[in-house]
Amino acid sequence: MQTRLPRIFVDTLGCSKNQVDSEVFIAQARANEFEVVSDLEQANVLVINTCGFIEDAKQESIDHILEGVELKKQGKVERLLVMGCLSDRYLNDLRADIPEVDKYFGSSHTSLPEVLKELGGRYRKELVGERMLTNPSHYAYLKISEGCDQKCSFCAIPIMRGGHVSRPADELLIEAKKLRAKGVRELVLIGQDLTWYGLDLYGKRTLADLLMRLSDVGFEWIRLQYAYPAKFPMDILPVIRERGNICNYLDMPVQHASTEVLKSMRRGMSGPRMRELLHHIREEVPGIRLRTTLIVGYPAETPEHFAELIDFVRDIRFERLGCFAYSQEEATTAYDLGDPVPAAEKKRRVRELMAVQEEISREHNEALIDQELPVLIDRIEDGIAYGRTEWDTPEVDNEVIIQGADPGFSTGDLHTGSFYNVRIVDAEAFDLFGVIAGRP
Repeated sequence: MQTRLPRIFVDTLGCSKNQVDSEVFIAQARANEFEVVSDLEQANVLVINTCGFIEDAKQESIDHILEGVELKKQGKVERLLVMGCLSDRYLNDLRADIPEVDKYFGSSHTSLPEVLKELGGRYRKELVGERMLTNPSHYAYLKISEGCDQKCSFCAIPIMRGGHVSRPADELLIEAKKLRAKGVRELVLIGQDLTWYGLDLYGKRTLADLLMRLSDVGFEWIRLQYAYPAKFPMDILPVIRERGNICNYLDMPVQHASTEVLKSMRRGMSGPRMRELLHHIREEVPGIRLRTTLIVGYPAETPEHFAELIDFVRDIRFERLGCFAYSQEEATTAYDLGDPVPAAEKKRRVRELMAVQEEISREHNEALIDQELPVLIDRIEDGIAYGRTEWDTPEVDNEVIIQGADPGFSTGDLHTGSFYNVRIVDAEAFDLFGVIAGRP
């Protein structure tokens, strides 16, 4: 039985969408005068926000839950709450297997009133759009939708988070303005599929309109993550091109390039059509940087399909690319295909593909040497500043490492969350090195 006012520690696992959910929970908790602490040893309530996307993420979440159970047994915390995707996906199994958890609830904010009531508080409706940022305060994620309507054979997201649900544009504008008032300079739009935005609310997809409205709020940078390639909304391209504060950056996970594999994956697009789309985006938005993710070792992927994927990567020359080995997930439509590609072969394909990408990335970066670029400083450690260009999303992409300054400017004058012009003096495959050249 809880005998003290909640002092809550929130342990967030998984993606930036989970981070936003935690930030909403923390804002509500603090509004109820609960104390949210940054040190677990100071807490008497532990909230674990889990990820259930692939096997490694699930195991990490379960490990954290079991560690929380042990802390509860030792009397170091009084209550243990588990939220997020793992709860959404395996609620009944978790309740049966780990009954020591006091409360399981999912990723939907509709659970918050009940949870806060059990903690001795209440849900504050007037706080819609309020969040307590858990990353550096100069950037923030804006989750514009929940769930996904796509039917990708390998993906469990619709199982966990349900179908696509857009957040009303007016509500998003309120949240964006609150973030801007707090000093946020970079807004990162996230959702499982940004391109479907508005269809359920307005009968048509309205991402382009939302982008224009957000562009007027006053952020220096706005970037888009997770654009689905099939039925891509071409009307957002002129907005990206013409609005100066919308980054020339697009995160589009294409997953593969072979028509046969894409068909089995249920991606709604052929290999040639994928190439055509990506070339068109580059033509419509000169200078845009494309990020993607790929899956290798999918059950239908033969050595010939993998070779086709390598050729595709060499052709498109993505500026940013991540590659993952296929993870067989129960309840997905690909589950019945089995997992015929050996784990060692999957790892070999990941290494081969990333070796190709490393060379492409190095060439892209070396082309920037001697150029002067606007850079946002994320952190300063031991006299060295680490920042990003508009082509790099936080915690994922390249960093610009700044160790010096041109005459007339001192690195001692740098401030986290500020923009500076940086002259690039050297480059590696996944990092740039520069000196401060002045203010933009």
